Amino acid sequence: MKTVLVVEDEKMIRQGIKTMIQRSGVPVEVIMECSNGETALEILREQKIDVMFTDIRMPRMDGIELVQKMQELDHQPLTVAVSGYDDFTYAVEMMRHGVREYILKPVERKKIQEVLEKLEAEIVSSKKINYASKKIGYQQLKYLMLNNKMTEEELQVLKDQYEKDFYEGMYRVCCRNAKRMTEGTDRFIYLHELAENDVYIVEDENLDMLLKNELADFYIGISDTHIGIENLRKAYDESVAARRRAFCGNHRTMYYREDAKRVPEQLAEESKKLLDPEARLSRVQLLGTDKTDEIMHVWNAFFHAVKMEYLPDSDFERCIEEFLAEITKTYRNILGNETEEIEKLKEIWKFTNIDEYEDEFVDWLLELHDKINSQFDTNKNKQKIQQAVEFIKENYAKDLNMAVVSNHISMNYSLFSYSFKQYTGSNFVNYLKNIRMEEAKRLLVETDMRVIEVSQTVGYDNEKHFMKIFKSSCGVSPSEYRKNMKLMEGGSR
Repeated sequence: MKTVLVVEDEKMIRQGIKTMIQRSGVPVEVIMECSNGETALEILREQKIDVMFTDIRMPRMDGIELVQKMQELDHQPLTVAVSGYDDFTYAVEMMRHGVREYILKPVERKKIQEVLEKLEAEIVSSKKINYASKKIGYQQLKYLMLNNKMTEEELQVLKDQYEKDFYEGMYRVCCRNAKRMTEGTDRFIYLHELAENDVYIVEDENLDMLLKNELADFYIGISDTHIGIENLRKAYDESVAARRRAFCGNHRTMYYREDAKRVPEQLAEESKKLLDPEARLSRVQLLGTDKTDEIMHVWNAFFHAVKMEYLPDSDFERCIEEFLAEITKTYRNILGNETEEIEKLKEIWKFTNIDEYEDEFVDWLLELHDKINSQFDTNKNKQKIQQAVEFIKENYAKDLNMAVVSNHISMNYSLFSYSFKQYTGSNFVNYLKNIRMEEAKRLLVETDMRVIEVSQTVGYDNEKHFMKIFKSSCGVSPSEYRKNMKLMEGGSR
């Protein structure tokens, strides 16, 4: 529980109860004290109290009158009556007005602990129920803020259903990047991950406290002040617009009405050139070239223009989206299934600010640049392997081995072995064997050459070695293969 109020006219008893509460083991953030019911009622009107311990007999306003008058308040604390034996009948009267517990004087520490544990359990249970009901309401609030086509009838239904639980006075909407969830509190309404934002709806008087605590480490967009749930959509749109300006300009806070930076006309015109089709195409075409410095220069210029507000956030977002789409299309073979980083970069506003986004973007860009360059080297290797395959097909009848072929195309032996298998799907020995066997089968069917002549023609000087390989490859000897093929041809006639 957050706040406990001890109402007791005798100072020693009041301080004794406070000490027992502190030592009870039940966590309490604030313990307040006062000496009469009148002061207690003023406190209850000004702030939310979770639990109140009150004496019955007090000057200026006794405990009975206090619990009667607090029935008119929006928030009523869980109340514990403290009295002597002679006041028991009064205690019964207080119980009729919702008092939860009754403690006799002299007050015992164990009794205080038991009562606090019981009330803490009730508070926790109540919060869970309220949170469940709020979740339903919060989904409706999300729908209201994200739906720009809501009819007047739908808006009226939401207003009728939730306005009583919404702020009566002025409120603001604050927007930050959706990163980690915030613990719930009564000081604001928190909505996690609306589009790419986390949203806080807060009474205007509590804004400073929110900025100093929950939003201290973020770059925040803040709406104008508004009244009524029907203006929530407008407030949300304002906060998103302000948040984007905060993001792009590296501002910790940005209010919706805050004046935009005045940009000299010449700088504005120069910056617009970054949006030209030629500039956009150049940013794509520079990848994979030897112009790494130029790549860094054009992107540094682009991000600088955005940070200085020479380019609006809408142009920044559009250019990034178009670039990533073009990269995905142009280099899809190189990227393969490695698109996770691109998807992350598409969610621009989930980053804290533009500096964080630029670091991530440039690291990814340079890594892709190196990968494209590496792929170009692979393409050169591919051309060499194609030459090797042609050389094998033309010279399979000669004494070929991998060293001869790799030397012919001037490629490192190990690199040739790896690249050849990548290109053909087979190692060098099996590839050469298959070519020779296919040619041997053709000669056996289409000519009357003797087996030894066929063996020599396809590159085997040793007839027995040829016959062994042929049978292993085709399942029958060369003579049996020729006989079977002729029988098949005869049958087909």
